[in-house]
Amino acid sequence: MNKILGVFLALLPFSFCAKDKNIKVPKSIETNSMEIKDGLEVATFAGGCFWCTEAVFLELDGVKSVVSGYIGGKTINPTYKEISNGDTGHAEAIEITFDPTKISFGELLEIFFATHDPTTLNRQGNDVGTQYRSEIFYHNGAQKQLSEDYIALMTSENTFGKPIVTKISAATTFYEAEDYHQNYYNQNKTQGYCSYVITPKIDKLKKMYHDKLKK
Repeated sequence: MNKILGVFLALLPFSFCAKDKNIKVPKSIETNSMEIKDGLEVATFAGGCFWCTEAVFLELDGVKSVVSGYIGGKTINPTYKEISNGDTGHAEAIEITFDPTKISFGELLEIFFATHDPTTLNRQGNDVGTQYRSEIFYHNGAQKQLSEDYIALMTSENTFGKPIVTKISAATTFYEAEDYHQNYYNQNKTQGYCSYVITPKIDKLKKMYHDKLKK
């Protein structure tokens, strides 16, 4: 396993109505060079409601775009209504396009685990269902290995005090969600879910990772 860059003490804002916790999460592990296209790389994470995860990663320097969508199921071109029924097998997820010279996949992993609860199976706070599961969809062998190493590290250090249930799977077809889901938080900040759930998460992100944010 590559060396650890350190640890930080963070109040972790989990998904809908979840309680804050004081948890030490390992800093990102240094990454080896990964396959990139046109200087950019793609990461795909599922960690509860994609309104929350999208809002978090849009704040980061080096992230070029974040798209909310569905992945990991059997239904072709699923709709949000179908996803909400829990019958498609898909997870709400985000597809991140990033510049690895500015932010590494390891750093994205660190923030992913710091901003959702990876110990609750098919649930984030009051959001319950397989569509809200915690899952990493890797795009190459390096992402797969790094994800496995990072989870093994947190498990050995008992970071969360409970078993980590985050799955690691090969990326399959990613279906972009409906237009109204894209950039949802920034267009609906006064909406109840956004102001009470996402805004506190963003505020803590800015406090914990001010050096990684877009200027």
